[in-house]
This record gives sequence, structure tokens and C-alpha cells, in this order.
Amino acid sequence: MPQNDDLLPVIIGVGQVTQRPGAERPREPLALMADAARAAEADAGAGDLLHALDSLRVINVLSWPSRAPAHDLSRALAVAPREQLYTAVGGNGPQWMVNDAAAAIHAGDASLVLIAGADAVYSARRARQQGIDLAWSPRGNPAPDVGDTRPGSTPHEVAHGAALPAQIYPLFENALRAHYGRTIEEHQRALGELMAPFSAVAAGNPHAWFREARGAHTIATPTTDNRYIGFPYTKFMNSIIDVDQGAAILMTSAGEARRLGVPEDRWVYLHGCGDANDHWFITERVDYHSSPAIAAAGQRAFAMAGVTVADIAHFDLYSCFPSAVQITRDALGIPHDDPRPLTVTGGLPYFGGPGNNYVSHSIASMVERLRGDRGAFGLVTANGWHVTKHSIGIYSCRPPERPWARSDPKPDQARVDAEPHPPLDETPAGPATVETYTVLFGRDAPERAIIIGRTESGARFIANTPDDRRLLESMTKREMVGTQGTVARGKDGRNIFAPA
Repeated sequence: MPQNDDLLPVIIGVGQVTQRPGAERPREPLALMADAARAAEADAGAGDLLHALDSLRVINVLSWPSRAPAHDLSRALAVAPREQLYTAVGGNGPQWMVNDAAAAIHAGDASLVLIAGADAVYSARRARQQGIDLAWSPRGNPAPDVGDTRPGSTPHEVAHGAALPAQIYPLFENALRAHYGRTIEEHQRALGELMAPFSAVAAGNPHAWFREARGAHTIATPTTDNRYIGFPYTKFMNSIIDVDQGAAILMTSAGEARRLGVPEDRWVYLHGCGDANDHWFITERVDYHSSPAIAAAGQRAFAMAGVTVADIAHFDLYSCFPSAVQITRDALGIPHDDPRPLTVTGGLPYFGGPGNNYVSHSIASMVERLRGDRGAFGLVTANGWHVTKHSIGIYSCRPPERPWARSDPKPDQARVDAEPHPPLDETPAGPATVETYTVLFGRDAPERAIIIGRTESGARFIANTPDDRRLLESMTKREMVGTQGTVARGKDGRNIFAPA
């Protein structure tokens, strides 16, 4: 054992809550967090632990944030931690908070930490549609205490329809298809085959929102019930935020866990971790099929843990959309034909995507999995915005065999920031080539295409296409990556790309 054994950070308790449709009096996110925190306390098996908290960290809430979420959760739990934090927007938040809390615990700056989050988009949305007052806490607009608060898209990107994840992640997917050298039909089958195992895991997970296992053909084939959202993604490939779910994680040091009487069979160690951001906005990216930041964070986590990807038995790769899974898989060096499952929850399209807090469920599920496979290693990845912010954790019930030290992420970030990328031309004119694209659909038909392309000089641009339904439909049937045409400023200020 390393000489600082007593300061080794450990997860001692996890809790998950899923509020099913049809609840007579749906609970708000604050109540779901409190329930999950109490479940984590019970899971640790050492009685009253929450009153010993000295740090409480709440993951950003989308559906119904109270005025001061961390303070309000402390009050709901009747605890008074000295530190109360609320994170910025980002699905990387839970793993990033675990990494940060582990460093604070190891440094002696924190003793017992609760990380909690929840969202109740399903109940909030239905209540609003039906004009029902749920009598939840007063809704607020709380300012984050920690994290990067930059928006996910530029005004120029938003003006061309690239604002929401469902509009942006398909851009990565079509670039991946071209990178892999597949036809549209081949790639669509591959997407179904990639995601069907996620659906099967969700079907067996009692916390999952969707308990139905869907086959590869069902997932990949557009139908009336599984329409395209953003080509090539059908509805069954999209993260589902319309859920009510909460999760919580209790962390402390090995020495404190012993003092508190937490049985060692509850302990799960964080062996390695890494954090890095890609070039922030999508029009700044190196390309659309890779992530230098995931590669850097993964290398840092593996080096810290002293293991390789071959040593990992269990994964939960962030899965808001298939492109996130594939980019992460490739960046970490997981073979495409690797038989190891890539999720322990079922993933955001099937387990559920509760706002920024999905990875709290990933970590909780990984802890439960590793307790049943005590010598094994598990890896969790987290992703914020649009393949932008990344955090990675490597876990095991096996104590680390080397001194524990979280590396400063700044050198990794500096290397990622130095990655070259094309300059952006916001007013392109003349011959151009498609770098990637997507077609966005309404309920019944395609409505708009987004093009990211290059001018003759090599500069990058973002554009739409002419409003031509036949053109939009054709873009879902023939490969557009590499297509040549012309780009010019339209009358409404948007760039318009017209294929040759």
C-alpha cells in the first residue's frame, strides 16, 4: 500500500432515483437529489453520514433549478457543510466534480463530499402543457460557482441553425461515416449495431427510463415512430432529456471511511482521472471525426492509474448520440470489434439523459458493477456541450499500488489548444467543398440543411442550403461530404451553399 493510504480518495456510497410517469404528485429536482443523497448514505452502510459533510456539490439543473440549489439541498437534508458549490452547464460535470473532490480529499482540504444532481423535465413539461401548478420550490436562475460558463455555440453558428445538440452531433456523425469510408447504408447499419447493445443493457437496468430492448434494425430504420431528427440520426439514436432522474455520490478518504465505520466492501477507489476541452466552438474544431481532448484526458488517466485500455473490464462511454461513443472509442483506442460492452447504464437514449447529471448515474452504476467484480477496472467518460468538455475516471475496488496524485490538467490543455485548425470565414464567396453536413427534420419532412465546408483558400465556413425539399431529401440518400459547389451570402445574412 502507498504511504498516504489514509488519504486515498474513495467512493463509499451511491444512490439513484427514477420517478416514473404517472406519479400522483411528482417531486421536483431538489427532492429527487435529496432522495438520492439519502440512498447514497444508506448504501455506505455506516448510519448517519450526511451530517458530517463538509462539501456539498450540486450538478447544474436544467428543468427546475431552485434559487440556490446547493444551499437548498443542504437545508432539505438538514446539514451545514462549509462548502456549497453549484456547477456550470455541462455533462462533464459529475466526473469533473469527482476528480476535483478526490484531489481535495487527498490534499486534506475536504473530508466528506456529496455530489448530487437531478432533473425532472418529464414532469415539468407535462405540468406546463396541462396548466398544473406542481407547488415546487420557487424557481430561480442561480449563478454557477465553478466551471466554464461560455455558451456552447457562437451567434454565427446559431444563425445557421447549429444551436442544440440534436442539430450539431449529426455533423460529427456524417464526418465519421466519410472518415470510415462507409456508404450511407453501411453506416446506418453500423449505427444500429452500435446502439442495440446499449438498449439491451437499459432493458435490464431497474433505474432506466426505457426498459424495452430495441434491435439494431429498429434503431437504424426511419419510420413514422422513429423519424429522422437530424440526419442520419433517427429518434431512437437521440439522447432523451424528457425524464425524471436523480443520483448522488458520497466520497471521502480511506482513513476517514475507517473512522466513520464504512465497511471496506463499499469502497471504490478513483485510480486515474483526466480533464481537457477541445477547441470550444464547432467551427473551430481540428476536424469532425476526432477529439484531441479525449485522447489527452485518456492518456493522463491511464498513466495515473498505471493501466491500459486492455486492462479495463467495464466501460460507460458518454452516449448522448452515437458520434460521441465512436469519437471516444477511437480516441481511447478501443477496437471497433471489441466485445466488451460500452455501457453499464444503457446510455442516454435508453437509460435516460437527465440534463447535466447523466454521468452521476454512470458512476453510481459503475460503483455497483465493480463491487460485484472486485479486481476489475472500470472507466467512465463524460462530455459537455458538443464534444467540447471532457472528463474521465478509472475506478476499481482494488487499492492503488502507486502514490496517488491528480496531475495538473493545464499542460494537457495547452497541447490541445495548440492543435491547428482552419480559420473561419463568416462571409465566404465562391467555390467551396462540403466538410460535413446534416439535414434537420420536422415532424413530417426535412426542413433545413447545415453545411460546414471549406473555401478554395482552405478557410472554414458554416452555411445552409437553398430551401428545396428535393435537394434536402437527396442529401439523405447520397454522400454529400466532399461535394463541390458555391457559397455566398444570402439576403437574410445566412451563408448559402449550392451544390454544383
